[in-house]
Amino acid sequence: MEQDSGTAALMRRNLHGVFGERDAARRRAAIAELYAEDLVFADPHGSGRGQAALDESVQALQAKLPDFVFTETGPVQAVEGAGRLHWGFGPPGGPPRVTGLDVAVVRGGRIAALYTFLDPPAG
Repeated sequence: MEQDSGTAALMRRNLHGVFGERDAARRRAAIAELYAEDLVFADPHGSGRGQAALDESVQALQAKLPDFVFTETGPVQAVEGAGRLHWGFGPPGGPPRVTGLDVAVVRGGRIAALYTFLDPPAG
């Protein structure tokens, strides 16, 4: 059960409207709306600060795997300004090739920190 619907909505919009958005102008507009200007983000490949750095990171990911899409693989859980969302990334209509978990910290109605954890490869 979601206890913080605002954070849950931010988590979903982040997955689809930022990481899943291929149009650069729409993605940048979503980043400006959803993220604090001084955001911090990290994943197993590195970390960054600020909206422009996040946009560059998303653009690089999309360039590596241009045909992949993100899907939610579980419900969002959100409490007291923090949330988590399990996701998959793979070809449309096919099984995800990569799965992971986003954890966000929300401040003032915007994502202030985003931490991405990747699941170990199956097999």
